[in-house]
Amino acid sequence: MGTSSFLEPRAVEGAELEQLFAQARVKREAYWGSVATYSRKVFIPLTNLCRDSCGYCTFVKQPGESGAGYLSPDEVLRIATRGEELGCKEALFSLGEKPELRYPQARDMLASLGYRSTIDYVIAMCELVMSKTSLIPHVNAGTMSRDELRRVKEVSGSAGLMLENVSRRLMGKGMPHYACPDKVPLQRLRTLNAAGEARLPMTTGILIGIGETWDERIDSLQSIVEVHKRHGHIQEVIVQNFRAKLGTAMAGHREPGMSDMLRTLATARLMLPAEISLQAPPNLNEAFERYLDAGINDWGGVSPLTADHINPECAWPAVGEIAFRTKQKGMSLVERLTTYPLYLRQPERYLRPAPREALRRLAREDGYAAKQAHAEAS
Repeated sequence: MGTSSFLEPRAVEGAELEQLFAQARVKREAYWGSVATYSRKVFIPLTNLCRDSCGYCTFVKQPGESGAGYLSPDEVLRIATRGEELGCKEALFSLGEKPELRYPQARDMLASLGYRSTIDYVIAMCELVMSKTSLIPHVNAGTMSRDELRRVKEVSGSAGLMLENVSRRLMGKGMPHYACPDKVPLQRLRTLNAAGEARLPMTTGILIGIGETWDERIDSLQSIVEVHKRHGHIQEVIVQNFRAKLGTAMAGHREPGMSDMLRTLATARLMLPAEISLQAPPNLNEAFERYLDAGINDWGGVSPLTADHINPECAWPAVGEIAFRTKQKGMSLVERLTTYPLYLRQPERYLRPAPREALRRLAREDGYAAKQAHAEAS
């Protein structure tokens, strides 16, 4: 089946659609085998302040709202330490983008903590976690400059920036990215390219069902392919389905169905280079095991301690349940680290000394986690 036959969503149905799924699985198995991975992590929501106002987001709070602000160093360390006790290896720092550029209250909060910018505080908290625990930071700090990315690389095993979509149309009035300066597609692509120049292993992905067309999805995936071909640093791509949330501008927006998700996943697997891990979150669809039919090989970060702060209404399935459903599909669940084996095999290129040494202590010979927490618990 040629590329053109799966670019139009309604052009492939029935037996042809099953063939599409089968081709996606063949491509996955040729590189990844019968292994599906996940990362055992804690989520550290360093700040829920943000200068953007996405139409689907409930993570962000405004200054003055209850709970708005920054976690303290003690709070960060408490989360990380408890996660370490539960077998976690990754500390995922999730946060709003550059709130100090919009809110004087954010600048005051940072000043009270002893920092001038949110990224300065992120880097300091990564250093704290690495010095006091065995966890490896993964940083989701939004768009960053070359210098900021180089600094992040010093204190993390990887970083993430969801591309979401490359269409500027989605920034128009009434659209999900209206009045969101950090969602300008060019800015996000610049960050992904700059991360490649810094040789920082990256996670990116697309968010489907927010009003984009099928062609805009394809354009977004193709943009990721081009960035990776240029630099070789995209270690995983997430295909995430939009979930409507009360209290947001898109509360009444229709969510993408399972068939839409499966079709997009198979298309992504066939478009992306084989070495890029394809991920879909297991907590956003009850029948998540079906994603394996469409060619995914990774479940992303799953936490035994902290909620999915971006989708708090969707609880994580137990890791044992993920393992069981994965086995039912003829695959085995393996715990990975925040840095994928491909990049661990090139440590001088992709890792700075501190995270490199920390990852070396956690990895087994094949690059996956030496201590498989879910297997030990079963």
